[in-house]
Amino acid sequence: MRIDFKWLSLACRNTMRNRRRSLVTVAIAATGTAAALLGGGFALHTYASLAQASARDTGHLVLAAPGQFEGNDNMPLEHGLSGRAELTRALLAHPQVNRVLPRLQFSGLVSNGDKSEIFLGTGVDARQEFLVKGPFMKVEEGTLLEADGGAAVPHRPGIVIGKGLAHILNAKPGSSLTLMSTTTAGSLNAIDVTVTGVVSSGIADIDKRLAMVDLATAQELLVSDKVSYLSVYLDDLDQSEALGAAWRKQYAGRLEVRTWLEQALFYQSVKGLYNRIFGFLGVIVLVIILFAITNTLSMAVLERTREIGTLRAMGTSPGEVARLFTLEGLVLGGGGALLGMAVAAGVAMALLVLGIQMPPPPGRTSGYPLVVEVSPAMYACAALAVTLLAALASLFVSRKAANQSVVEALAHV
Repeated sequence: MRIDFKWLSLACRNTMRNRRRSLVTVAIAATGTAAALLGGGFALHTYASLAQASARDTGHLVLAAPGQFEGNDNMPLEHGLSGRAELTRALLAHPQVNRVLPRLQFSGLVSNGDKSEIFLGTGVDARQEFLVKGPFMKVEEGTLLEADGGAAVPHRPGIVIGKGLAHILNAKPGSSLTLMSTTTAGSLNAIDVTVTGVVSSGIADIDKRLAMVDLATAQELLVSDKVSYLSVYLDDLDQSEALGAAWRKQYAGRLEVRTWLEQALFYQSVKGLYNRIFGFLGVIVLVIILFAITNTLSMAVLERTREIGTLRAMGTSPGEVARLFTLEGLVLGGGGALLGMAVAAGVAMALLVLGIQMPPPPGRTSGYPLVVEVSPAMYACAALAVTLLAALASLFVSRKAANQSVVEALAHV
């Protein structure tokens, strides 16, 4: 339907005939639009934060020996990765690659001499590991591992443990602990370590088992020079899929390559849940706007039936009458959408300034800032959806009145 500025001007004047009713309709559309945008913005920020947390934890890409990701090892490092140094040099030759970090996953018992507890350990490159963790690992006490894995006691390697594990073992920086684990040959081995720091990942269950040592210390404990996998960090998260697909072809049969998204089960679960929640919220908002616009235009059409008859008697076609009311709905819906966008953007900016903190989610020990992302694409889609829905509702309401006979319309009381 072609929009003529003359008709658009007339539609704008008609919406101001009953200003109170029009303002209420615009307010309903604005409130619904703002609610949908704020909910969607919160979801987008949550997705981005979880994606960054997952990518920092596992790496943008993870390379391992065949069978490693299946988790069916009968012995430690049964599917471990050999030739780490040569492979690391080859990966770093790619221009998109920023860092390549080795990680060795192992488990066992940690003891303070009086009490023992199960731990889930990781051997890491101490020079780079904590640089990529960023804000997702908080130092509660002490310091992180030194580049050589050293500790306060000479010739005794250091260890960083979770806050929950430190509480269970009554350990603090400087405390001596003993790690016990099974070697790749199936025998028991132990090594004395000194606590250099206590950290928090923000997840209580992880902090009760978390232990990190230098890679050389972990390999000495397991009596092996293998690693579990290599975590590759890229310049841009969006490069993961393309580079991962290329490496799958390049290393087919020799290595398994997975992206951070394939490893991020928690991210996928949260995104699926939020998509359903905010998708349902969006449908409710659209239904509310539909009924609000329909009610307003229905009353306007009823009150102006004789006017419609007069227009028809003067030669106005039914299509032109329907066009006029459709444009009125377009004005009301567009005005409400613009106002809702402004309100949502204002609230988003206010939240950044105020720095409001959300309470800790279930299973976590720390809260996070309440931030709503402003996405131009999402704002444009919301405005277009609300405006078109209002126009369609107006067209539906006005068609019957526009097509009734002139005599009936003029005789309407």
